[in-house]
Amino acid sequence: MRQKYLIGVDLGGTNTVFGIVDPEGNIVCEDSIKTQNYPLIEDFVDACTRCVEPLIQRVGGKDLIGGMGIGAPNANYYSGSISEAPNLPWKGEVPLARLLSERLHLDVVMTNDANAAAMGEMKYGAARGMRNFVVLTLGTGVGSGIVIDGKLVYGSDGFAGELGHLIIDRSSDARLCGCGRRGCFETYCSARGIVRTAQELMASGRSSLLDQISELSALEIYKAASQGDAVAIDTFRLTGETIGAVCANITTFCSPEAYIFFGGPMHSHEFIMPHIIKTYNAQVMPIYRNRCKFLLSELMDKNAAVLGAAALKA
Repeated sequence: MRQKYLIGVDLGGTNTVFGIVDPEGNIVCEDSIKTQNYPLIEDFVDACTRCVEPLIQRVGGKDLIGGMGIGAPNANYYSGSISEAPNLPWKGEVPLARLLSERLHLDVVMTNDANAAAMGEMKYGAARGMRNFVVLTLGTGVGSGIVIDGKLVYGSDGFAGELGHLIIDRSSDARLCGCGRRGCFETYCSARGIVRTAQELMASGRSSLLDQISELSALEIYKAASQGDAVAIDTFRLTGETIGAVCANITTFCSPEAYIFFGGPMHSHEFIMPHIIKTYNAQVMPIYRNRCKFLLSELMDKNAAVLGAAALKA
């Protein structure tokens, strides 16, 4: 009997990407639609159906499809719904998994994008063979997927594992987070947080190659660090120290075998990772010291979001 293909769906604020994934983790065909073109969820479901059905036929028909997994913002694994995602056009509770399952006559599951990334790493990437690990996704925000004993941690309501919103700064001038609180981890170590750290260092009067850049980004900071710029190098040092300290705290509750890092800022890993490891081992409880791996995602140069979503059904 032939092993079945899986459908992975990366539902983002701009595009929704569909990929058919074979048992070895290869995306054999894919297509996409513009998410914002469908302000009514019914029209979006229609567009998804029109997009994915030809892909299914290309691999031999529905009998060879083992199911569909969706990674989406604010998605709840338990309910199969998206709740009030700020960058999506639909408001309220949207039961997308059920709607697509009814239209396509497939088993459909859904979770948030960081949890999907963790499943992708376990099935196709750096966490193959691991049963206890944490994925941290650094991008516009900081997302996370926690796997314990081979299972994703969802908690009582499906929303567990928001490590990006651990409060790490309780001072009066702590950075304001999009969640409405101050001092969250992601305000310091997301791509935006890294830019803000560099801006604060420059505001203290230090000269830098970054002074000449009108649209500062994590990529521009990396370029400057590669040229020996002290402000850029210090920005990544502070970022790595913050991540290392947070990981030291996370370890006390789940003792992972590895932390796996994904996202644009980790392309600067040579400037960040040594400080993560040094700070982690300096701050973690002695019983955990030097026992954890710190790894880069093996899916960063692939369509990780589609593979991660497909892995939900693997």
